[in-house]
Order: sequence, then structure tokens, then C-alpha cells
Amino acid sequence: MCGRYALTHSPESVENALGAVVEAFPPRFNIAPTQPILVVTSGPRRDPGSNQPDRAAMLVRWGFIPDWARDAGQFPLLINARSETAATKASFRAAMRHRRVLIPASGFYEWKRAGRKIAQPYWVRPRDGGVVAFGGLMETHSEPGGAEIDTAAILTCPANTQIAHIHDRMPVVVRPEHFQRWLDCVNNEPRDVADIMYPVDPGFFDVIPVSEKVNKVANTGPDIQETAEVPEPAGKTPPKDQLDLF
Repeated sequence: MCGRYALTHSPESVENALGAVVEAFPPRFNIAPTQPILVVTSGPRRDPGSNQPDRAAMLVRWGFIPDWARDAGQFPLLINARSETAATKASFRAAMRHRRVLIPASGFYEWKRAGRKIAQPYWVRPRDGGVVAFGGLMETHSEPGGAEIDTAAILTCPANTQIAHIHDRMPVVVRPEHFQRWLDCVNNEPRDVADIMYPVDPGFFDVIPVSEKVNKVANTGPDIQETAEVPEPAGKTPPKDQLDLF
């Protein structure tokens, strides 16, 4: 699963990696559910002579709400969607068909468990240091009063052998050569992008043990990514937003 991640690259780096113009934003070292996150969508058609992809960037709430949910306050917090079942589950089916997005990140955090207890948090980042794009789903939820809120979830897949000793799930990583096919929901149905939703090869990420500072949403500085010694299991309680709901 993915319950926390970071986006610390510059807006220019994100633009170069994903091909969408983004507004300036500060480095974010500890992005948590319910916070606004940056997503890249298939955007309006550019000038015919442009060689740039048709993509747009926007901020949405991390915590997916299906369009049919009447009371968002009573609906479970859906931060992840299982790639194996997203095309058939009622909550994600429409978004999987019509609203696939890319979610730029510098890496993500994962917590190794010992039974129901936390053993160690890890910072998982691309080995080449670049921007990574998670596969995501977006939905616009209409509130009873007429207001609208854009929401998103990160797709997950079975963990590769590098991550499996920490957790059995990991985010879907969409490689650059698949960006256009992933975002093109007009010509590509879920079955046409199923081959994209597989774990990346072992070695794509570096896995770095970090301290328990990352457990607190209030800790947002770069120090939470500093390498820490791996302690003996201390029996700490996992952060409440680390629930593998779907």
C-alpha cells in the first residue's frame, strides 16, 4: 500500500518528467491522506504544431470519494485502490475507465510490521533520483449543497521481491513510455492498460530505514528522510492512516 509519500523535486523537474505545466510549489516531505496532492491528467488539445503532450496538472484531495457516495463524511477514507480489482469494484470502476491520472512523487514511505506492530519505517525512492509517477484514479464528488471536490487514490500492486519483506503491496509505477497510453481513457479501456499495473523490477528503488519522525504528520522537514539504524521491534502502534482498506 501507500499511506505517505513525498514530492520534493522542483516544479521544473516535474514538468520535464511528466509533460504538464505545474504551478510553483514548496518541497513536501511528508504528504498524508486528506491533504491536497498534485495529479497529472489528459488535458486539452494543444496547438497542432506543438510536440508537447496534451496533459494538465491540478490539485486534488488524497482520499477518493465515488461519485455515487451521498455522505462523504460517513464514507471510508480510500487512499489506495488495488490494481487487480479496480476495474470491477463499484467504488473505482468508473474512474478506472474514464479518469486515470499520474501522481508525481519523489518516493514513498512504508512501515514494516511485526504482527500488528510496527518494526521500522522506510523511505523508498527511485535509485536514479528522478521523479516517479504513480498510477492513480480521480473522481469529482458533488456535495449535497452543490459544491464539488476532486479526489484521488493511488493504485497498488503486489510488492516486488525488494519491497516484499517490508509490505506485501506497493504503488503502481507508470513508466514514461506508458504515460500516454495510461492517460488516454478515450482509446484505452482498463484491459488495454492492465499490463502497466505490475510491480517495477527489483532494484528500481532504494530502500532506506528512517526514524519514527515520519509517523507524525506534523513532521514535515527533510530530516525525516535521514538514514536511521534499524532498531529491534519496539511494538509501536502504526499511524492511523496506514489502513489497507482496498
